[in-house]
Amino acid sequence: MEIKTGGVSIHVEIDEKLLGKGLMPILFLHGFTGSSPEWEFIFNKLPAGFLPLAIDIIGHGRSDSPENIEHYSADAISSQIEDVIKSLQFRKLILCGYSMGGRAALSFYSNFPQYSAGLILESTTPGIEDEILRNNRIKSDELLALKIEEEGVEKFGNYWVNLPMFQGLKLMPEEEYLKLLKAKWRNNKTGLINSLIGFGTGSMPVLWDTIKRINIPSLLITGQYDDKFTAINERMNELIPGSRHIIARECGHNIHLEKPSEFINFVNNFLADNF
Repeated sequence: MEIKTGGVSIHVEIDEKLLGKGLMPILFLHGFTGSSPEWEFIFNKLPAGFLPLAIDIIGHGRSDSPENIEHYSADAISSQIEDVIKSLQFRKLILCGYSMGGRAALSFYSNFPQYSAGLILESTTPGIEDEILRNNRIKSDELLALKIEEEGVEKFGNYWVNLPMFQGLKLMPEEEYLKLLKAKWRNNKTGLINSLIGFGTGSMPVLWDTIKRINIPSLLITGQYDDKFTAINERMNELIPGSRHIIARECGHNIHLEKPSEFINFVNNFLADNF
C-alpha cells in the first residue's frame, strides 16, 4: 500500500483485510539502510488482538527518495507517520523502532503523543546532548554521505554490514543474510544520503528532556555486546517513568535479526503485561 503525504509517497506493509476489525496497531520502523520487509518475521507471531504494519521510512525501500532535504527532517518524518495513521484511521498505536526507526518513534512521540499507546525501542538514542560531539557526528555522517555518493549503494551496503556493531548479522542463515544484503542494495542513493544529512543522530533534535515525560508503557532493548547503546539505554531507563530495559544475551546492535525468536518473546511479553 502506498500513502501520499506532503507530496511524497510512503510504502506501508499491512494486511488490509485486518483493517477496521478493532485490532491494536503496532507500527514497526526499520533502521538506516533497512526496509519494511525485515519485520515480516514477527507479523504472524504476535498475540491475537494486534495488527502489525511497517513502513519504509522516507528515502528507503519503496518509499520516495526526494531531492528536497526538508522531507527528511525529524518533524517531516513525524508528519509522514501521522498521515499514515490518519489515512488508516487509527486512533492509537504502539510504535516499535530499531536504531534510526527508534529515533523516528521518539520524534513522533515528541510531536504527536496523543497517538502513542506504547513504545518498544531497540538499540536507539534520544540524540547527542554535547554540542561538540553532536557536530562531530554531523561531520561523520557527511563523510558517510560522500562515501555513498562516490561508491554507490551496493558497495556502501557491504561496508555498512561489515562494521563491528553488525558482526552478529553474519550468524544469520546464509539465505537470510543474502536476502538482507540485496534489500539494502535496492535502496536509493539520494534517499540514503539525504537520510544521513536530514535525520542523522547529530542532526535530529535532542530528546533527553522529552523522554522524562513519556507516560506510556515503554520497553528498551539492547544487545549484550553493544556497549555504547546499552549504556545509553541504561540512562534512558532511569529517566523514562516505568520503563523496562532488557539486555539480549550474546547479541549485538540488531537484536531482531540476530536473535529473532528472543526478540519476539520480548515483544510478546511486553504486550501481555501492558495491553
